[in-house]
Amino acid sequence: MHKLVIVSATALLLAACQSDSQSDRALVGGGLGAATGAAIGAATTGDVGGALVGGAIGAAGGAVVGAATTPKNCVDYDRYGRAYRVACR
Repeated sequence: MHKLVIVSATALLLAACQSDSQSDRALVGGGLGAATGAAIGAATTGDVGGALVGGAIGAAGGAVVGAATTPKNCVDYDRYGRAYRVACR
């Protein structure tokens, strides 16, 4: 049973790491949070229910942290060397 949780968490992490866009960083944070929460929930309770609850809590927390830490603007320079903010690509 623990192997199933570990394999599922690993697959989720690998799937989440395929994105490169700014808006998908919350998904990566959610994936990392879900995997960590599922591992902690499974280790703490020793059953699938604990892994599911831990994964759900971890996914929500990771998505919030991932969205909060995503930079919204980047700095670019005009031809005179003055810095200004632009949308990140």
